[in-house]
Amino acid sequence: MDLSALTPVLTAAGPFTTVLLDVTHTDESARTELELRVRAATEQLADLAPPAGVVDAVRERLLADDGSHTGRALVAAGDGSVVVDVPLTGAPVSDVVDLAPLPDLLPVLRQLPGRVPHVVVVVDRLGADVVVAGGTGGDRAEESVDGDAQYVHKVKTGGIGDLSVQHSTEDVWRANAKDVAERVGQVAERTGARFVLVAGDPRARPLVVDQLPVGVRDLVVTTDEGGRGAGADRSGVERRAAELVAEHEARQAAAVREQLDAAGAHGLAVQGVGPVVDALRKGQVETLVLSDDPGDDELVTGADPTAIGATAEELRGLGVADGVTSPADRVLLRAALATDADVVVLPAAAMPAGVDVGAVLRYADASTTDRP
Repeated sequence: MDLSALTPVLTAAGPFTTVLLDVTHTDESARTELELRVRAATEQLADLAPPAGVVDAVRERLLADDGSHTGRALVAAGDGSVVVDVPLTGAPVSDVVDLAPLPDLLPVLRQLPGRVPHVVVVVDRLGADVVVAGGTGGDRAEESVDGDAQYVHKVKTGGIGDLSVQHSTEDVWRANAKDVAERVGQVAERTGARFVLVAGDPRARPLVVDQLPVGVRDLVVTTDEGGRGAGADRSGVERRAAELVAEHEARQAAAVREQLDAAGAHGLAVQGVGPVVDALRKGQVETLVLSDDPGDDELVTGADPTAIGATAEELRGLGVADGVTSPADRVLLRAALATDADVVVLPAAAMPAGVDVGAVLRYADASTTDRP
């Protein structure tokens, strides 16, 4: 999962305000409903007495939503600046209005876009519409690639030039498909796409796929849905892309769970708060694995995100005199961001029995090998 959209919290000072809100509005009536939801959220926030400027900054950002999102997450720092502003994959499971020493990022992670980078290509014989989704910060970029329109459609001339016109038409198709394939190859390789979904004209699809770079061609999934014509329904393409994202996430979750289950057998995974804290201190964590129901554990942390203790006394033993006590998931997520670790959130039922947190490690050492 790309977490770059959340890393600004590392260089900001708290206390932090976290707000997740349903910002759906498709017409004037819905816009009025949004304004009422924003008013209720900011009144609730005002009751928490945040730093000066935070309520106004949050209100302004939420009301400025352009209607293309159904959910939005904001984190404001102690100086009143909004340091995180990301769309969610849907309306929040539940609205969040929180003020605390550390931001509440777990509910954001549950619905953060950019989980599986991929490319969606809707082709015709002239070119293609290319959508790159799931890249850095969950951004979604769209562009069109259009080639030569001459002889795009075959026609019957009824004369001796018929054959040459047909060949010219097919040459134009192939040339246009080559332009599309080159662009798709570039963006797929740049973004580390996990799959390339090719939709649209059934004659144009194979022309594009056959000219993709070999490594990108191996990522291709095709669908008969969608088209480039005016008014073409692309809901089927979007649905298929969502299914593929879910399949990739499920495979990743299964792989992570398998690694956690083998914790102790090879020293490359640990389970439980204590072992995970130890691994984060050493920058050893490759993937932090959290339950979506993290429990009530608390930890103490200092200005350095990897300075973590179970108690203030333990933190002082690490040479840190002052720390803040926060829910364990917030402390662990902050440390994961600071050490460039990935994060996977699993349903509580998918975690090993009795385990709220685990980690897949970059390397094993004496502290993790043969750990019970």
